Amino acid sequence: MFIIDIYSEGQATKRKVIIDDKMQRGHYYLTEPMGQNFHPEFKPQLTPKEMLALGVFGGKYMTDCKDEFPADWFVDAKLSPVKKDISLNYYKVDASLPLSEWEKKGWIHPDDPRGWFQWYCRYYHGRRMPSEDMRQIKRWKAMKRHVGAIQKGCRPLDLSCRKKQRQALLHWAYDSRLI
Repeated sequence: MFIIDIYSEGQATKRKVIIDDKMQRGHYYLTEPMGQNFHPEFKPQLTPKEMLALGVFGGKYMTDCKDEFPADWFVDAKLSPVKKDISLNYYKVDASLPLSEWEKKGWIHPDDPRGWFQWYCRYYHGRRMPSEDMRQIKRWKAMKRHVGAIQKGCRPLDLSCRKKQRQALLHWAYDSRLI
């Protein structure tokens, strides 16, 4: 992982993360401990490591930027370095729009050119950008409607019911295996 300690103020250390992948070069700062101090309205059920191990985004997500995050996130990750492989998804269905659609809809922030999951990985890692964090948390909360649709339309724990919605929820750190 490319992290440089910048300075310490009391017990807090500001750390610089170097980004060097196919979509982005630059840096950002980690200002919070990993996995801690989330906004009170943001309560994801899955960590990035758990999501990657379950199988999300056809395994194609972030295969070229593993050095940015802790190596243990990728130990059990279901990844496909060449192209998207839907068989790697937990529910074996495609529940993703192409990045071009995300860009057309204005959902992509320049600091996170891969979208929501990249934002979440960096947020979980300890980066904070208050305005963007609130925008993404609002989008995350909007996904909850799919939980209601599954609860309304499926028997409890019937993982064969509404597989595409369940996979989409996994992409947003909701554990759809529990519904």
